[in-house]
Amino acid sequence: MAATVGLLHLEFRIVQAQSLKDKRRAIKSFKDRLAANCNVSVAEVDALDDRRRGVLAVAMVSNDRRYAEGALQKIVNSAANHRDMILVEHEVEWL
Repeated sequence: MAATVGLLHLEFRIVQAQSLKDKRRAIKSFKDRLAANCNVSVAEVDALDDRRRGVLAVAMVSNDRRYAEGALQKIVNSAANHRDMILVEHEVEWL
């Protein structure tokens, strides 16, 4: 049995965050929506104390790499269209 693991790194700029509380509210909203709608695991992995920057890691396990590629691309598109954050960079790793 073969399994594919896709790991997506997303880096955001949170322009309107005036405090870490504002940043965490925006990040948590996005994380919760992804976890509920996309069946993925999400964690904030870097820039934890920077109120203007957020870095998330999104992990997906599938038996079909094409499906995982499509699902991760939908997440990138959703991140790019998020109203509270600006997607600065993204990268996908396959494990």
